[in-house]
Amino acid sequence: MTFRHGLVIGKFYPPHAGHHHLIDTAAAACERLTVVAAASSVESIPIALRAAWLRERHPQAHVEIVAVVDDAEIDYDSDLIWAEHVAAFRAGLEVASGLGVGAVDVPPVDAVFSSEHYGAELARRFGAEHVPVDPPRARFPVSGTAVRRDPAACWDWLSPAVRQHLARRVVVVGAESSGTTTLARALAAHYASRGGVWSATRWVPEYGRLYCEEKLAVAHRHDPRLWIGDLSWSSEEFTLIAERHLALEDAAARSGSPLLICDTDAFATALWHERYLESPAPEVERLHARTRHDLWILTDTAGVSFEQDGWRDGESIREWMSARFGEELDRRGLPYIVVSGPHERRLEAAVAAVDAVLDKGWAFSDPL
Repeated sequence: MTFRHGLVIGKFYPPHAGHHHLIDTAAAACERLTVVAAASSVESIPIALRAAWLRERHPQAHVEIVAVVDDAEIDYDSDLIWAEHVAAFRAGLEVASGLGVGAVDVPPVDAVFSSEHYGAELARRFGAEHVPVDPPRARFPVSGTAVRRDPAACWDWLSPAVRQHLARRVVVVGAESSGTTTLARALAAHYASRGGVWSATRWVPEYGRLYCEEKLAVAHRHDPRLWIGDLSWSSEEFTLIAERHLALEDAAARSGSPLLICDTDAFATALWHERYLESPAPEVERLHARTRHDLWILTDTAGVSFEQDGWRDGESIREWMSARFGEELDRRGLPYIVVSGPHERRLEAAVAAVDAVLDKGWAFSDPL
């Protein structure tokens, strides 16, 4: 059975596997499908972002995703409230048609696809046939309410784009030869060992290290005697490092667990820009400002012997950088802890701090 024009309406707050099954089912049965993502202004995930997630997951040419704001309250017994909702949905259909709001020749809807109890009434108000899709949610036992209550418990039902947005990101920062990479690896391994959804916990290596290795390798083609301190740097390189590291973070978050461990970030890259160029890094700072991290773990240098592996500045610079990290974390008011002592003590303190972040859960505004 093929319908000319199908309609799916939802909050998609956030979208999950049940939503995608609903849209896929409708798309397979319709020559044209309009998906109206309707959000109230009190909700904490922007509707434009939700629509973008849906477009990524449903790129078919005959599927149109449109976003509308619907601030009408919920009252299924009120004709007046129903009319307000339907008016918002029709505005979305008008936008999807490309004819503009208020257009009179919008293609009619002949099927409304829904998993909700109000689906039949919604279809009636559009003069369309109601097509129920797994109302008991037997195939995908998940709901937006369940996801908002506990995203980690619903992680398997979330698309990569939603996981990227929701994953808790913890950054390990510190001066050279202070154990940042060792701790980042150990933290990821600790949470992966918990099994279940946590088994996919990953850590993101420092891209700047790889960039330095490649830069020095190129320099060695001309002069094998050069070392890292002989290289010259530009602001554009630090911006590139921050961009690529963030891209690695996002890619790892899409395929990982509810927790992502990051070995450095744009905040740290800005400080290294200060170290090498003795000036602020506005482009790197902009990257830092648009990235959400939940906790910084600063590795103390006390009691850690300095190891020169051919890539590091030197022990005197290490102490200066360690102090700068602490100063800037304080100045910016970022949530952080300092770990010190032997590795086992550092890992124990880091796990306790990360557990506290996870125990807080995720904060979503209640929908209307």
